[in-house]
Amino acid sequence: MFMRTIGRHGMTPFMVCALSFAVPLANGQAPVSASQAPALSSEVEQLRQMILDQQRQIDELKRTIGAAKPDAPVALTPSRGIGQIASTVPILPPLPAVTSLGTPLPVPQAAAEPPSPLQIKIGEATITPVGFMDLTNTYRSTNAGSSLQTNFGSIPYNNVVAGRLSEDKFSAANSRIGFRVDAKVKGTNVLGYYEGDFVGGIGDTAYNTQVSSNSLLYRIRLYWVDVRKNKLEFLAGQSWSMLTPNRKQISALPGDLFYSQVVDVNYMNGLTWGRIPGVRFLYHPTEKITFGLSLENSAQYFGGSGGGGTPTLPAALVTPIAGELDQNVTNGVKIPNVHPDIIAKVAFDPSSKVHFEVAGVESTVKLFNPITQQYFTKAGAGGSINANVELFPGLRLVSNNFWSDGEGRYLFGVVPDFIVRADGSPSLIHAGSTVSGFEYARKNSQFYAYYGGIYAGRNTALDLNGSRIGYGYQGSGNGQNKTTQEGTLGWTQTWWRDGKYGAFQTMFQYAYFFRDPWFVAPGAPKNTHESAVWFNIRYVLPGSAPTIKY
Repeated sequence: MFMRTIGRHGMTPFMVCALSFAVPLANGQAPVSASQAPALSSEVEQLRQMILDQQRQIDELKRTIGAAKPDAPVALTPSRGIGQIASTVPILPPLPAVTSLGTPLPVPQAAAEPPSPLQIKIGEATITPVGFMDLTNTYRSTNAGSSLQTNFGSIPYNNVVAGRLSEDKFSAANSRIGFRVDAKVKGTNVLGYYEGDFVGGIGDTAYNTQVSSNSLLYRIRLYWVDVRKNKLEFLAGQSWSMLTPNRKQISALPGDLFYSQVVDVNYMNGLTWGRIPGVRFLYHPTEKITFGLSLENSAQYFGGSGGGGTPTLPAALVTPIAGELDQNVTNGVKIPNVHPDIIAKVAFDPSSKVHFEVAGVESTVKLFNPITQQYFTKAGAGGSINANVELFPGLRLVSNNFWSDGEGRYLFGVVPDFIVRADGSPSLIHAGSTVSGFEYARKNSQFYAYYGGIYAGRNTALDLNGSRIGYGYQGSGNGQNKTTQEGTLGWTQTWWRDGKYGAFQTMFQYAYFFRDPWFVAPGAPKNTHESAVWFNIRYVLPGSAPTIKY
């Protein structure tokens, strides 16, 4: 208080005189004599000048702060981490504190700023790396010949060589790298997302380079942009199909989707999913309800993906109509699709503990018989009901259920969409599936157990020569499955996780697969089964995306 009074009013003659007596008394000395007064007066004058200099610094600091934000309290400058732009507010050095005549206190060293999550900021856009390094060991009780992914529809029977041998392989193919870009433009949130991995081998060629070098191909997984303003949202690019079950609203971010916690890169038998180019339109009337409509790339799917069998074609059309069918993963983008698949979805999120959704899909098949010069068109449809509910802290029940007429394509291609009758017309195949189970998270441990099943309906016809054709007829091959099923359980342990350093995880999964064909030849196995074990080591890249506010 005394020091503030001096700084405000300056030193008066009376105060100088008082100090001339007070200073010696404070030091235990006798009052000064007249001969000592000049020296003492000089010391007091030095003290007065130091106090005045300090007052001037305080006044300059007040004027600087007042010019930056008049009549406002001084706010602490937030720590600036990696990727943040420099502040435009000037930062003034702290003033030294004075104890006695001209002796400053040591200035305490500022605590080091904590490192921030890895982000790159360019203008108003924030770029965040995403991805991880994986090393996976896969053991199978049969020689499925499919590296770390499972082809659910082609588990070998025990009457062939592959069914009598086991396999064990290492692979880093599931390692993933990408980035996301977040920006806000005139009140609109813009999110760009990209990721790819190395599971894009071309047939056996990529997998045969195991002797001296392993040169697996890098492939695109996701590449999309999402724009949202208030209640409206639009997405375009290659994304997870909107038919894929969500954990939260109708978000396209991988963390907001349900494709299980398993190590298997083909996920769960029975999961309804796809990563398909398209566009989607979303409406958020509230934060608890989301409506969505998407148009996604179609495929006149005739079987062969995921190891599933293909229907038997009419003898006269095996070659003429082959180019119109997406079969055995050979034609792909060459297929003359009629229009994109149309998918609608509504999601309810009454709380963070409950997610419920209903979705539907429509697709159309159009074939041309070059022999009779006839066109045929058939529309298929399917629907799903999915739920993800937290029963008590850490334990969640998940149940995803799908039924369709001509939409087996969305069941990892285990079931064909249709057969072709003798006249060249399509006839749709019924297909249904479920993935249900539990997930339990406690501290840094994640446990899960799921059951997944697919049912493929029988659809047969007579060829012009009277023989049976189609799917599941008497005498069909044992690749035309009636059911494929899986029971699996696993454990993921996160040893440490931080946005600044990344995360280190180990993963374990055991799965038991079995499948049943529609027709069993005399003396042939009635079904087949397989056990598989995965052990995975994962390092997750550091980085933490900014919080998005809508």
